[in-house]
Amino acid sequence: MSTLDPAGPAAGNIATLWWVMFFGAVVLFALVLGLLALSFLRPAAIASIKPMHWIIGGGLIMPVPILLGLLIAALLLGEQLLPKPGGVAPMRIEAHASQWQWRFAYPDAPGSAETDVLHLPAGEPVDILVTAEDVIHSFWIPRLGGKIDAIPGHENTIRLEADEPGVYRGICAEYCGEGHETMGFVVEAHAPADFPAAVGAAP
Repeated sequence: MSTLDPAGPAAGNIATLWWVMFFGAVVLFALVLGLLALSFLRPAAIASIKPMHWIIGGGLIMPVPILLGLLIAALLLGEQLLPKPGGVAPMRIEAHASQWQWRFAYPDAPGSAETDVLHLPAGEPVDILVTAEDVIHSFWIPRLGGKIDAIPGHENTIRLEADEPGVYRGICAEYCGEGHETMGFVVEAHAPADFPAAVGAAP
C-alpha cells in the first residue's frame, strides 16, 4: 500500500515528485555536511571567508538553484494531477464516508452500491465524488493517487486511474474517532469488459 509503488498515473507523478524532493534534500544535506567537514579539516580556510560571502554563497548561491529546480518539478508534476478540461467526461462514482465505513454508489448504474468495496474500470480515468455524513474523513488509495477530504455537506472530486486490473487498499487518512483504524476499504480494478458485471453484482 506504499505510495512509492504506484499503480496509476496520478500515483506515479506523486512518487516521482517524492523522489525528486528526496534527492534534492540529499544534495543540500551533502553540501552542508561538506562545509561542516571543511570547518574541522581546514578551519583557517573557513575563518578567512567573510560573513557577507557566507550569506551570499551559503544562503543564495548554494540553495537557490536546487530549490528552484524542486519548485519547477513540483509545479510540472502537480499540474499533471489536475483534471484536464474538454474531451469525454469520465465515469463518476460517489464515495460517502461515515463512522466507520465507506459507501460507494454508481450514478451510471442506479441502484448499485456497496459498502467498503470500490469497483473501478482499469485503464480508464474515474472521478470520485467524495463527501461525508458525520465528521471529516479523508479518502486515500495510496497506490492510485493522492488523498482528498470527505467533508459533511460538501463534495470534493478526485480523478483516479488504475493501470491494470488488480486489488488495492484504501483508507481513511483523517482521524475520525475511536474506530478510525478500522475504516479501510478494498479497491477492485476490473478489465473494462468485466466492470459492468462487477457493478451490477454489487448488493
